[in-house]
Amino acid sequence: MSALSELELEDQGEGNSQQLPPVDGGKDAWLFLAASFVIEALVWGFPFSFGVFQDYYSTHEPFAGSGNIAVIGTCAMGIMYLDLVLVFSVLKKWPNYQRYATVAGLLVMCLALALSSFSRNTGELIASQGVIYAIGGSFAYSPCILYMDEWFHKRKGLAYGIMWAGTGLAGVILPLVMEWMLRDYGYRTTLRAWAVCLFILTAPLLYFVKPRIPIAPKQQARKIDFAFLKTSTFSIHQACNIVEALGFFLPSIYLPTYARSIGASGTFSALTIILFNVASVFGCVAMGSIVDRWHVTTCILISTIGTTLSVFIVWGLSMSLAPLYVFCLIYGFFAGSFTSAWPGIMRDVTKKRASADPSIVFACLAAGRGIGNVASGPLSEILIRGLPWKDSAGWAYGSGYGTLIVFTGVTAFLGGSSILGKRVGWV
Repeated sequence: MSALSELELEDQGEGNSQQLPPVDGGKDAWLFLAASFVIEALVWGFPFSFGVFQDYYSTHEPFAGSGNIAVIGTCAMGIMYLDLVLVFSVLKKWPNYQRYATVAGLLVMCLALALSSFSRNTGELIASQGVIYAIGGSFAYSPCILYMDEWFHKRKGLAYGIMWAGTGLAGVILPLVMEWMLRDYGYRTTLRAWAVCLFILTAPLLYFVKPRIPIAPKQQARKIDFAFLKTSTFSIHQACNIVEALGFFLPSIYLPTYARSIGASGTFSALTIILFNVASVFGCVAMGSIVDRWHVTTCILISTIGTTLSVFIVWGLSMSLAPLYVFCLIYGFFAGSFTSAWPGIMRDVTKKRASADPSIVFACLAAGRGIGNVASGPLSEILIRGLPWKDSAGWAYGSGYGTLIVFTGVTAFLGGSSILGKRVGWV
């Protein structure tokens, strides 16, 4: 929440009460949420569609045969998760610069995409499309989270779910567009064109990403309390969050490549990412709705059961495109909604530690997810090196991707362990 309460705002107004927009509804709140939805889609949708680039870079010069291609995508997403604690801390220390963060972040993202178009090896792509893009994305995205607690309270879970659904919606459109452009125009033109589109689509929205409670010219943010990190509630949720993230990103990275290995063309392989993202739109909104009413561990358990069964049974038995597409839908709905349970974790942590700032709790959860994300890149390279179990196991487990399937399923299952913490009173 903002360091200023409404009462403090009135006091600073020298006795003149300032009328504030309503919480949980009203024109301003919904315009803020709509702008945040689109910014979420544009900032996160690109790295979440990296599976199409993964497929392209792996089969086209000058990157074909290069190692660590998967690191590009996991680096972009991972750093955006990892650095949010630092970015949030900086923006809370100097709150008057929060609204400028989106502008600066947008310019950095566009610069990163332009630099990526000149890359001639994997290392340059990791630095530009991975690291620089992620830094810009973090600053562009942060004000949406920092202001969310001001605009939504009772419907916070739903608001977050709607905002995060933006990534899924972008993932429906971007893979098709990127696959077409990569095929017909190559990576250089594709990256440059997206840099221009990103600026044109995002710039008009910056006006609506603003705080509900005006920031005083000399406002100083209250001291950030990290003591919540020591609570069992946060520790258990964070441990499960990291473990789940280790496997979550692997299907979205490798599904197009796996689909190609069982006979899919470029467009039909890209459809795996599209279906995953379509399902995640509905999953995020559904999870955001129920987390406002149910205990967060119950919500996470639902996500865990659906995800685990879809991986071990549906993907594990998929040797043709039809069942693979079914897996993409089920996995996208249940696994894609996992982070929409975070408002429930934030609520529980702040109940246990009243001085905890919800946005900093969010940032720490994001950092935990980033650890799993970054680690999953090189880990995935190890898991499929030499195509283990190929022709020595049944169904998809013998496709060369069997270890990837098992690892994804196990981490999804362990990611729901917070329900055990609730049973023994630790959560």
